[in-house]
Amino acid sequence: MADRYPIPPYTLETAREKTRLAEDSWNSRDPEKVAQGYTIDSRWRNRHEFLHGRDEIIAFLTRKWERELEYRLIKELWAFEGNRIAVRFAYECHDLDGNWFRSYGNENWEYDEHGVMAVRHASINDLPITESERAYHWPLGRRPDDHPSLSDLGF
Repeated sequence: MADRYPIPPYTLETAREKTRLAEDSWNSRDPEKVAQGYTIDSRWRNRHEFLHGRDEIIAFLTRKWERELEYRLIKELWAFEGNRIAVRFAYECHDLDGNWFRSYGNENWEYDEHGVMAVRHASINDLPITESERAYHWPLGRRPDDHPSLSDLGF
């Protein structure tokens, strides 16, 4: 298996880099691309769902982005040690009926020696918002480097 840099053990700089790379990947909204960041047998807990392996991850992400439209995400490093990283995040999207949401959460990540995520635990809460309350207005895709962070936005 090829290494996915940066690889553990993480430093403050490399943990921040890994966090941004994960954010960028998820903002692509490409399930196949995102799944490459996880081991073949990766284990997830996402809200009430428990997933095992890339095939289940791809199916989950495909369903997710079919119903979470105009998805935009910001992740922020919370803590790290060795091969583990904890982040907090918030994303905005709307459903098929045009109802907007901001979802807040925390993730705990564990990486293998190649820098591929083997375990992901996510806890997420959804907040209905109006379209005028949206804070993420960049074009779909990667968040611009000069866009405010979660901390800057007070989230």
